[in-house]
Amino acid sequence: MAKKRLDKPSNPHRPIQDLREWLARVDAIGELVRVAQPVDRDEEMSAIGYLLAKQQPSPAVLFQRTAGFDKSPIGAQMLWNVLGPSYKRIALTLEEPADTPTVELIRRVKDKLKQRTPPREVSNKQAPVYENTITGSKIDLSQLPIPRHWPLDGGRYAGTGDAVITRDPDTGYLNVGTYRMMVQGKSQTGLYLSPGKDARLHITRAWQQGKSIQVAAAWGVDPLFMLVGSQTFAKNVSEYEFAGGIKGEPIPVVRGTTTDLLIPANAELVVEGTIRPNSVKAEGPFGEFPGYYGRPEAGCPLVDITAVHYRSNPILTNALMADYPSCEQSGFFSVIRSAKIWDDLDKLGVPGIKGVYAHPAAAGGFGMTVISMEQRYAGHAAQALALAAQVPGGAYYTKWIIAVDEDVDPTDTDQVIWAMASRCNPIDDIDILRNTWSTWLDPTQNPPEKRPYGSKALINACKDHRHLPVFSKRTMLRKPIYDKVAKRWDELGLPGKVPSVTAFEAQTKVTYHEAGGFEPGGEAGKKKSGNASK
Repeated sequence: MAKKRLDKPSNPHRPIQDLREWLARVDAIGELVRVAQPVDRDEEMSAIGYLLAKQQPSPAVLFQRTAGFDKSPIGAQMLWNVLGPSYKRIALTLEEPADTPTVELIRRVKDKLKQRTPPREVSNKQAPVYENTITGSKIDLSQLPIPRHWPLDGGRYAGTGDAVITRDPDTGYLNVGTYRMMVQGKSQTGLYLSPGKDARLHITRAWQQGKSIQVAAAWGVDPLFMLVGSQTFAKNVSEYEFAGGIKGEPIPVVRGTTTDLLIPANAELVVEGTIRPNSVKAEGPFGEFPGYYGRPEAGCPLVDITAVHYRSNPILTNALMADYPSCEQSGFFSVIRSAKIWDDLDKLGVPGIKGVYAHPAAAGGFGMTVISMEQRYAGHAAQALALAAQVPGGAYYTKWIIAVDEDVDPTDTDQVIWAMASRCNPIDDIDILRNTWSTWLDPTQNPPEKRPYGSKALINACKDHRHLPVFSKRTMLRKPIYDKVAKRWDELGLPGKVPSVTAFEAQTKVTYHEAGGFEPGGEAGKKKSGNASK
């Protein structure tokens, strides 16, 4: 018996329940395109997603038919450019209004990350993902339109926008991560894992004990799992709890049928499987988030698929890795990673942080972190830089960590570059960290054997704290004048929207000196006592 489908949100103010409800809300803000004509899964879908990501606005695209799969018994649809560079879709995913300003969105998500809500286990009958199940010799991944993203990819990749679930063999905690999976046969996939990632640690530990390890992966899922699963959290707390904290209610999960893992009950399609001790197979290359092909072909853990569960006409989520803005993770990384780093700094008690931004153009949001802060004591900026470089949320891969003052919007690249050019003295204000946590996917490290280790530049683009009282004063608008101009913008026939300004002149009155300029504190235009009017 088919279970109830949540194709439309019954209440737009309640948390999103599944991918179909998410799509309904995205459609409501005009950011969903449906393609009814057949499209090739090999390179054509990814090319369309790549090009759509360069538009503004940049819609998600749902391919309702895949060329050559009209007779597939599963009948999967393919969703690309899921979040892309759209901050509206990212905000909806994070259970916030679509028009929330970026820094405010990051601030709200930072606060939500402090809330943890354990998942809620439901019965098989209550889990939409168990509408259909295939096991044993009937499993055939070739029935799914799993795509080839780039011309030189080593194979077809599923689960690029997924939630991969593994269990720590020592503590039993469940990790939900985002990893690529290359099809290796009708019932086998590879699982690529960078050094230091939780699932890799779980697999390594199980193998050290001579044991197999269970794995499950949701290949069609609420995009919130993409955001949360991409981050680095404490090794003893499940991402399910953080996802529940963001959503404001427990995530419904159901126990697997061939594994003992808890899987997302509302997912579109989930595979369960086992990785046998030391079972590996060559995998790759794959076009990755820096905009280059990743590590040359190498051995990766091999998953033997034991079950496939899916809703009727499931929707598979596909995340393209590319140069900005066509890299799927760029936009959401600029929000969720920024929020995680900010939350980490809060936990460490670093005061005065006004904003954090992982720039989406920097290798999918991994490469650069900007911190806006109010300097309160000697060494404050240097402390914030060093900690932001190594906290769990920011340690992986990041190469450039930049501190700016509170009058600089960290999301405005022009302002950040201006601060670097006018407040940073390179000989004094740049430090280097060596042998830091990196990835096989970093093309700057050669020979490739060096790639798990990286380096970081800490750039202090704040005003010199030792000379704050005499540091040259910045030219800024007064708030009343800005408001006056903004109110008259349309009346004056000025084009576009009024640009946002966050920093204003605190002084409201000035005094003019005929001999040499202005003095704070007097009436505008008022002459100094003793000056004769000529």
